Amino acid sequence: MRVTATCLLAAMIGLLVVSIVFQRDYPALAWLRAFAEAGTVGAIADWYAVVALFRHPFGIPVPHTAIIPRNQDRIANGLGSFVEQNFLTPEIVVDRLRGQNTAAAVAAWLARPDNSRLIADSFADSVPALLGSFDDKEVARFFERTVVPQLRTLDVSHLAGNMLAILTEGDRHQPLLDHGLRALERWLVANSDVVKAKFGEASRYTPALLDTYIVNRFVEGIIALLHEAVANPDHELRHQFDAAVQEQIRKLHTSDAYRRVGKAWMRDCIRYLRREDYYRILWERARTRLSADIGSPRSVIRHTMAAGLAAIGKFVADDPGIQEKLNAWWLELVHTVMLRYGRQIAALITEVVQSWDAGEVGRKIEAEIGPDLQFIRINGTFVGGAVGVLLHAGALLLA
Repeated sequence: MRVTATCLLAAMIGLLVVSIVFQRDYPALAWLRAFAEAGTVGAIADWYAVVALFRHPFGIPVPHTAIIPRNQDRIANGLGSFVEQNFLTPEIVVDRLRGQNTAAAVAAWLARPDNSRLIADSFADSVPALLGSFDDKEVARFFERTVVPQLRTLDVSHLAGNMLAILTEGDRHQPLLDHGLRALERWLVANSDVVKAKFGEASRYTPALLDTYIVNRFVEGIIALLHEAVANPDHELRHQFDAAVQEQIRKLHTSDAYRRVGKAWMRDCIRYLRREDYYRILWERARTRLSADIGSPRSVIRHTMAAGLAAIGKFVADDPGIQEKLNAWWLELVHTVMLRYGRQIAALITEVVQSWDAGEVGRKIEAEIGPDLQFIRINGTFVGGAVGVLLHAGALLLA
């Protein structure tokens, strides 16, 4: 486009020369001369205007030329402010997103197995490099500075009480109790001879038949009691067990003795980990197993992540209520981010533009709008020529 506009300028100059040379012999060329003169002036003026935006014409530092490079900082600040005020305001961004069901769109995309697998693979592929970036010393420092202080302050007794409370809440422990009672019954039946032998050893002065009778009656009574406890959800044995568990939870939460035991146990664990270099061993085993699983064609991590993401996507896609809540959360998050960081994003744009080389800024902008600028030169040539013809006609009318 630059070559086209320049050739058009050269053509105007050529027409001007021809019309000047032959006008005496051909008076009608005065019209062509008027067109060529004005067209040449318009072309040169527009060439100067275009060049002055980006550089000094012919390298001559004429005042008010190379406008863009000389005003790079002002342009950068103006661009950052323009983006901040017209694109990054919370109201504009939130209003633009409010009409879209973002949660449904993301959920539908995530529910497709290929897409969830893509995310899982992308995450899994990054794990080996992440694991390999840490050496043993860094892992040891991480444990010493982050994990160990947390372990020292951990109230093991209170934590155990919470776990036991969660386990027994809503009678969740009853199936485990049933299983334990049945296991105890099976053990008594299978080891009744051992019980008899031990009873006989402890009672040397009673006849063997009497020992057998007593043991059999004892085992049968215990088995009957266990049967009753398993069959009756409201059995007294269950109530006694529940009361004992609740008392144990209370002690774990309130007893100083339990708390001291828990802290001592945790100190012993930390001391053992340090002494046996378990930081390095645990890290090496975890890294080896994770890397082996991720590199396997049947990776459990990849499959679990992909299946989990797809399940989440399908669940959200099928529940409009969840979508509404997620969309509300998403819009609130966007509003907060724009409110807090919109200015930083605009500042980033300003800093990036300011960091460019001054000449590079001009080249980048010229590369984007160059064809349009050359059209200005071309249009200026023809518009100038047309105005020249009109002025020549006006002069003839006034003469």
